[in-house]
Amino acid sequence: MLSPHHLVVLDDLLLDLNAVSAEVIAPLFRANHGLEDKGHAGWFDPVTAADKGAEAAIRTLISQRFPEHGVIGEEYGEDRPDAEFVWVLDPIDGTRAFIAGLPVWTTLIGLRHQGKPVLGSIGQPYIGEIYIGHAGGSRLVSRDGVRPLKVRACDGLGSAVIATTDPDGCFRPPELDVWKQVRAASRLARFGCDAYAYAMVAAGTLDLVLEAGLKSWDIESAIPLMEGAGGMVTDWHGAPVGQQGGQIAIAGDRRCLEAALALIAPAAL
Repeated sequence: MLSPHHLVVLDDLLLDLNAVSAEVIAPLFRANHGLEDKGHAGWFDPVTAADKGAEAAIRTLISQRFPEHGVIGEEYGEDRPDAEFVWVLDPIDGTRAFIAGLPVWTTLIGLRHQGKPVLGSIGQPYIGEIYIGHAGGSRLVSRDGVRPLKVRACDGLGSAVIATTDPDGCFRPPELDVWKQVRAASRLARFGCDAYAYAMVAAGTLDLVLEAGLKSWDIESAIPLMEGAGGMVTDWHGAPVGQQGGQIAIAGDRRCLEAALALIAPAAL
């Protein structure tokens, strides 16, 4: 278990990692960002100089402060993934939004201790927000100061505002059918926000996010953030999320989550 002092040191580092990442990304947003397509067989999978440069900057600062720590990142792979402390990075989650000039992309930085996610942040530097937290509490750090994060009450899907990134692009046919059922039962659905939607659950403006096909770097930073805000992250069976990612549900109120899982369960995905 992390001591309070150790947690403060790592929390401060997490803020610094967001800062060095933002320094790389900011000049390239809505500018010449060096777009490349790393996809195959007709699947567009964009990456930019901002993705690569931000992850490199984060890795450099980690190695300077804690050279014994491991790193797993979307752009540059694994370095000491079995270390006691491992940082899990997605320098730009929502690259499609980034290249479209939409400020809903985020920088995701999570920390594992002995294999368990213990600290995480979702940063949106263009707006000037960092959603950061651990099991002991979560907060929003913004240009207006610091305030605690708390999920809101939601007693079921009928009153829920829900989200996913791209149902037609990210869900397989059985998953899409499930999504349509959950959407039909909910009050309002929004799309295209990637991990920024996770932050909105922690902030109490969204109630549920369903995603599929996620990698570890897409979700690990959200797990401690949601725990600290009073929410939860599970797979589509209601089980804890492992390091593999996959089908994910993020909710602020367990009643809303259970209502969604009740619709998902009959599909036996």
